[in-house]
Amino acid sequence: MKYLKLYLLVAIAFISLNSIAQVAKEVDTKKIQGGMWIPSLLEGMNEQEMQLLGSKMTAKDIYDVNNSSLKDAIAHFGGGCTSEIISPNGLLLTNHHCGYGAIQSHSSVDHDYLKDGFWAKSYAEELPNEHLSATFIKRIDDVTTEVFEGVTDEMDEVSKSKLIDQNINKVTKAAQKEEWQEANVKSFYKGNQYLLFVTETFKDVRLVGAPPSSIGKFGADTDNWMWPRHTGDFSMFRIYADANNKPTAYSKDNVPYKPNHYLPISLDGVEERDFTLVFGFPGRTNEYLPAVGVDQIVNVLNPAKIEVRENALKIVDSFMRKDADIKIKYASKFASIANYWKKWIGEDQGIKQTNAIEKKKELEKEFTKIVEEKDLVGYSTLLSDFEKLYKEIESVSLARDYWIEIAYRNVELLSVTFNAFQLEQAYLKGSEQAFEGRRSYVLESLDDKFKNYSVLVDKPVFEKLVSLYAEKAPKEYLPQNMKDVNFTALTNDIYSSTKLTSLEGAKELLSGSAEEVIQKLNNDKAYVFGKELHEIFYNNIEPKYQELNLQLAAVQKQYMKALMEVFPNKRFFPDANSTLRVNYGMVQGYEPKDGVYYTTQTFLKGVMEKYVPGDYEFDVPQKLQDLYKAKDFGQYGENGKMPVNFLSTNHMTGGNSGSPVVDGEGNLIGLAFDTTWEGTMSDLYFDADIVRSIMVDLRYVLFIIDKYAGATNLIDEMKLVHPKK
Repeated sequence: MKYLKLYLLVAIAFISLNSIAQVAKEVDTKKIQGGMWIPSLLEGMNEQEMQLLGSKMTAKDIYDVNNSSLKDAIAHFGGGCTSEIISPNGLLLTNHHCGYGAIQSHSSVDHDYLKDGFWAKSYAEELPNEHLSATFIKRIDDVTTEVFEGVTDEMDEVSKSKLIDQNINKVTKAAQKEEWQEANVKSFYKGNQYLLFVTETFKDVRLVGAPPSSIGKFGADTDNWMWPRHTGDFSMFRIYADANNKPTAYSKDNVPYKPNHYLPISLDGVEERDFTLVFGFPGRTNEYLPAVGVDQIVNVLNPAKIEVRENALKIVDSFMRKDADIKIKYASKFASIANYWKKWIGEDQGIKQTNAIEKKKELEKEFTKIVEEKDLVGYSTLLSDFEKLYKEIESVSLARDYWIEIAYRNVELLSVTFNAFQLEQAYLKGSEQAFEGRRSYVLESLDDKFKNYSVLVDKPVFEKLVSLYAEKAPKEYLPQNMKDVNFTALTNDIYSSTKLTSLEGAKELLSGSAEEVIQKLNNDKAYVFGKELHEIFYNNIEPKYQELNLQLAAVQKQYMKALMEVFPNKRFFPDANSTLRVNYGMVQGYEPKDGVYYTTQTFLKGVMEKYVPGDYEFDVPQKLQDLYKAKDFGQYGENGKMPVNFLSTNHMTGGNSGSPVVDGEGNLIGLAFDTTWEGTMSDLYFDADIVRSIMVDLRYVLFIIDKYAGATNLIDEMKLVHPKK
C-alpha cells in the first residue's frame, strides 16, 4: 500500500507535468512572449505564462524581499548595463562591451588589454576602477496613491507636474531604508503608475578578466546586430565591500562581497524551445506610441541621425585603421557611435518589414470604433490631438536632434565649448560660488575628454558635420554663423587659433577670476562659434521642444490609460525606463526573409570560417585556433563542437547588455548582448516572428576562461551544474 501511494503520487505529478506541456503546445506562445515585466508583480498571469513556456520557478523564486531570490544576483552595471553575480565571492559577469571603458582605461600601447586580454590570477591582481559602480534592487513599493495626492483633472499640466514632483520628493525622503541605501521613484505606464526602488550601490568594482577584443568583440561593427554571430562578448569584475559586507568607496582593506544569491551555471546547454528568462535593466522603449509618432521617428528623425553618425564614423574609422594610438583612444567612442547608428538603420527596416505603422493604424481604428460605441467622450480627441502635436513638434525635434548629434555628441571641440558655455551661464545666472563649483566639474571632465582626444581626427569631423548641420537642420533654428559660410576656411581658422583643442590650452582659458575666464573664452574663436549654437538651443529649441513634449506626454498618458480600458483583455507591460525587469521567451530560430531560416546556435567552426588574418574585426588568436584544431573543448563542448552563441525570443533593448539568461530552474545558461538587426524595431513594436535576442552560450564563456586563458582560479569559484542530467 505504501508503494502504491508513492506510485500514484508520481503518476499524478507526471500527468500534471504532461498536462502543462500539452496546454503549452495548444497555446499560441507568440501571444505570451514579449514584454518587460516588473519583477515584484509577477504573481498571477506572468507566473502562469512562464510555466506554460517551461519554467519551474515561482514568482517568489525570482523576486522576494524577505528571502534570497534571483533579484539579489542582478546588478545595474555602471548605470548603463546589467551584470550578475556568479560566485559566493562577488564575482560579476557582464558584456565585454559593457566593461570596454574600464578595460580601455587600464590599457596602453605597452599593455594593451583590449588587444591581449587581461586575467587576474589572484585578488591582488584585480584592478580598481574609479567611478564604476554596481547597484542592487532591495525592494520595490507601489507609491502611486502617494504621488497623485492632491492632483486633480482640473489642474493644468505644469501644475500637475510640479505637484507630482513635490510628492515624489516627499515619498523619497519618507522611504524606509538603511542609512547606506538610497531610494528613488520612477513612473510607469506613461505616468499612470509610480514605484519606489530601494537600492544599494557598491562603488568598489574591480576588473578581474577580459578576453582579447578578437574574442570579446569578434566581428566588431560588421557583425553588430547581425546573425549568425560568433562573439565572446563577456568580461568579469568583482564587487568589494567593507568588513561588514556593506557598500563603501575603494580601499585596499575592502574584501570581496558576499551576495545573498549567486547564479549556478548550467553545463547542459540549450535546445530549441527551451525556456529562457532574461533579468536586467532595459533602458528605454516606446511601445505605445501612436502611428503618427512612429512614422515621424522612422521617416524623419532616424534618417537625420543616421546620416550624421555615418559621416562621423567614416572619418574616425579612416584614422583608426592607420594609427595604433588613435585606435586605442577612439575604440570605445567609435563603438558607442556605431552601435546606435546601425541600430536605427535596423529599426527603420524592421518597422517597414513588419508593416508596424499600418498595424498601429488598424488598432487605432478599432480603438476609435469602441470609443464611439461606448461614448467614451474623454478619449474621443486623443488621436486627433496626437496628429496636431506631432505636426507642431516635428521641426523642433529635428533641430534638437541635429544639435545633440553634432554640437553635443560627435564633434568633440563643440562638446568642450558646451562645457565652457555652461560655465559662463553658471556665472551669469548664479554667483562666484556657482562659477567655482562648475569650474571644478568642468576641469575634472576635461581630463577624461583629452585623455582620448586627437585634433587630427576631430578637425575633419567638425568640418563635415557642421556643414551638414547648416545644410539639413531646419532653417528657423539655424544660427547666423552657419549661414553662407565656407566651412573649410572656417574650420582652418578655428582649429589654428583656438586653445580648446588641448588640455593645457583649455586649462589656461579657464584659469583666473570669473571675469577673466569669461573674457578669455569670448575671445576664443571656437568658443564664440559654439556659443551661438548653444544659445540657439537653450533659447529657442529646447523651450519649444519641452513645451510641446509636455503636451504630448499628457496625451500619451491619457492614451495609455485609455488603451488599457478600451482593450481590457490585451496584455500591456510598462515601457522600459532603466528599472529592473523580467522578460521571458524560448530558444528559437526565425525566418528573416523568404527562403531563409536562421537556426538557433552557432559554433566555433563559424569563427574559423570568418577568420581574416590581421583584420581588426575578424582576426583570431593563435591559441584559439590551436584549441579548435585539437578539438580541445574540455567539458564545455557538445558532440565534438564548441557552442558560441544562441538565439531566443526574449524582448530586450539597450541596458539589457550583460543580462543573465537563466533556464527554468534559475541556472545561468547565457549572457545577453545583442538583438538581431530585424528585431531592433522592438523598442517601438514587438513582433515575435522576427524579434530575436543574441546570447553568449555560457559554455563558451567558461571555455575561454578555462582552456584559453587558463584562469582556473575563476572556474573554481563557480558552481557548475547539470540540471538536464
